[in-house]
Amino acid sequence: MAQAKQAAVGFRVHSGWAAVVVVWLEKGAPVVLERKRAHLVKTFTYTFRQPYHTAEKMPLAEARRFVAQVQTEARQLAHGVIHGMQSDLERAEIKLTRGNLLLASGRPLPDLEKILASHALIHTADGELFREALSYAGKRCGLEIVGMKERELLECARQSLRVQPAVLLRRITELGKPFGSPWSQDEKFATLAAWLALRGAAN
Repeated sequence: MAQAKQAAVGFRVHSGWAAVVVVWLEKGAPVVLERKRAHLVKTFTYTFRQPYHTAEKMPLAEARRFVAQVQTEARQLAHGVIHGMQSDLERAEIKLTRGNLLLASGRPLPDLEKILASHALIHTADGELFREALSYAGKRCGLEIVGMKERELLECARQSLRVQPAVLLRRITELGKPFGSPWSQDEKFATLAAWLALRGAAN
């Protein structure tokens, strides 16, 4: 039996949702297999999409319970998205084995009380909750998840792929044409992240 072809998934996260793109290599060139915008909250409103902003207005114990509830839900939804993609790809004899998650600053966050006392940390924590959910779910699904600071993405791609960023972005724009809209910077960066994950597997 032929070995299953390997694919990778890239994630660019926002508050409450993520751009998700699956890529594989065909004769060394990237091919986009799937593109979606995955909701990571069941109720897609500001209350849940910005959980730390919501928690800021609550007593600390209630805030802790609320954030934990949103985190649990986000992990469950992220797992459903990743596991569903794995199942779909397996039917085509493609194995989703790796993921690349685009990160913000990457600095560890303090405890909840200190987060809620700082508006800047509240913004950071909202994004980190959903990144953590995807990382957790990816590992639970058996993916090798790597994280890459988004501000370093284009330079890492230039070094790994030996292609200038402007040329790369034009190429990735072309890859999205068969899918139509949306194919914004979210999808383009997620595609590049997935491509780099595959390059890492090949090196």
